[in-house]
Amino acid sequence: MPKMKTNRGAAKRFKASGSGKIIRNKAFGSHILTKKTTKLKRGIRKSTVLDSSNVRNVKRMLPYL
Repeated sequence: MPKMKTNRGAAKRFKASGSGKIIRNKAFGSHILTKKTTKLKRGIRKSTVLDSSNVRNVKRMLPYL
C-alpha cells in the first residue's frame, strides 16, 4: 500500500503536544492591529488546543501526526 499524503497546508498550521493533543495558533493577529486592544493582541499571540469537533478532520489531513 502506498504512503498516505500529508496535507502540507495543515502541516504548517498544526502540531502535536507532548500528550498528543493538537495545537493551533489563534487567528486575527497579522494585520489591522491598531484598533485591537493590547489585551486582545496578547491573547492572540498564545497558541491553544484544537477543539474536539475538529480533531477528526485534522487527523485525517495529518496521518503521521
